[in-house]
Amino acid sequence: MSVMEDRLSPNQDDFYNALIAAHEGLSETDSHALNARLILLMANRIGDLGVLQDIITTARSYSDASASEGREPRIPATNRRKGG
Repeated sequence: MSVMEDRLSPNQDDFYNALIAAHEGLSETDSHALNARLILLMANRIGDLGVLQDIITTARSYSDASASEGREPRIPATNRRKGG
């Protein structure tokens, strides 16, 4: 697993808020469908299979680590802005 460079700074909160707003009012099924469409659109934008495979491996490692520790998966808080 490689450490991914933070390329959203200082706009992480703006992205997160937009993502949450996009899901607002959707059923669980529609929310899952939106996530699938977002993933495919972002994968198409990235366009590099090696990068995409690395992203999948990295994302899965968070779930695998959480499962082995008996807790819910979560994305670690890295590169957060101070005071935000």
